[in-house]
Amino acid sequence: MKKMFTFYTAIWIVLLALFNVIVFVVPREGGIAKAGGAFWFGYFFITVAFLGQLVCAWIALKQNSLHKLFYHIPLITISFTGLLVSVAAGTLCMAVPGFPMWAGIVICGVVLAFSIVSILKASVAAELVQDIEDKTKEKTFFIRSLTADAESLLARATDPETKAVLQEVFEAVRYSDPMGHTALAGLESQITMRFSALSAAVDAQKTETVKAAANELFVLINDRNKKCKLLK
Repeated sequence: MKKMFTFYTAIWIVLLALFNVIVFVVPREGGIAKAGGAFWFGYFFITVAFLGQLVCAWIALKQNSLHKLFYHIPLITISFTGLLVSVAAGTLCMAVPGFPMWAGIVICGVVLAFSIVSILKASVAAELVQDIEDKTKEKTFFIRSLTADAESLLARATDPETKAVLQEVFEAVRYSDPMGHTALAGLESQITMRFSALSAAVDAQKTETVKAAANELFVLINDRNKKCKLLK
C-alpha cells in the first residue's frame, strides 16, 4: 500500500511540476498578467485542488484492512483521472489566453468534490462490510473453535476404533450450522461439557466410554442444528 502511494506521489509531483512549467514558462500574451491578483487567485485554488487529490489518494491507500483496501482500490483510478483532468483544466486556465479563469477553478473544484464524495462512500461501505464480518466471526466462533478441537482430538487418538468414532464427531461438528445465537447458549454449554468428557475418555483410552460420549454429542449437535433452523 505504501509502494502504491509512493508511485502515485511520484506521478503527482511530475504532473504538478509540468503544470508549473507550462504556467510560468509559456507566454500569456493577451491574457491575465502573471503578476496580477487574478492570476495568483486562480493558481492558488487550482494548486489546492491538486493537493486535495493527493490527500484523497493517501486516504484510499492508508487502509490496514484488506476488505477496506479492496473497496478503496477503484478510488485510485478515480483520483488518477481527477488529477489528469485537473492538470488539463488548470493548464488551459492559466496558460491559454482567453480561457476563463473561473472555468478552470470550477472544473478542478468539481473533480475534487467528486473524489472526496467517492472516498466517503467507499469508507462507509468498507466499515459496513467490516462490521458484518466481525459479527459473523463472533457468531460462528463456537463451531469454528469446536471443529479445531475435534480435529486436534482426532489427531491424538491411536486406537483405530476410537479414530473412526472421532472422525464421525469431527464430520458432525464441521458440517454443523455455523451461525450462533444467544438462545443456543445453554445447548452449546452442554456440547462443550460432553466434548470435554469425550476428550477425557480418549486420553484414558476407554473405547466404550468414547462411543457413549460421542453418541450423546451427536444428539446435542443434532438438537442445535434443529434449533438453528428455527431461529433463522
